[in-house]
Amino acid sequence: MSTFVPSGKNIPRKWYVVDASGQTLGRLATKAASVLSGKLNPQYVPYIDMGDHVIVINAAKVRLTGLKAQSKLYRRYTGFPGGLREESFTRLINRRPEKVLEEAIKGMLPKSKLGRAMATKLKVYRDDKHPHAAQQPVPMEIA
Repeated sequence: MSTFVPSGKNIPRKWYVVDASGQTLGRLATKAASVLSGKLNPQYVPYIDMGDHVIVINAAKVRLTGLKAQSKLYRRYTGFPGGLREESFTRLINRRPEKVLEEAIKGMLPKSKLGRAMATKLKVYRDDKHPHAAQQPVPMEIA
């Protein structure tokens, strides 16, 4: 009897929808990252993208605990000398709430080609409308 080794072909992918309203940012991000990486799949192997698609709605209603909302900073670099830009959580959540969740979830994925492929299956939307009704997403509960 030989060991079953999965290949990257014919992997059935499910679609999940997560409501972020009232959810804590870190707990939501860890659950979404584990689904994207496929760690909940019984045939999981670390060298193949076995993950499912995740749709996050109501990204503007995600919350942080404690004093993190006032102290958390998001940094990016423009590529020019002196081009380090900082933005607070409160300003970024008002301007682009999708970016907050994308950065949190993508930061928990592998930093490689495989991690970037996993991140393409993440869709984040500001409110409760999304264009993926044809994929029949299943609601996923975050405990």
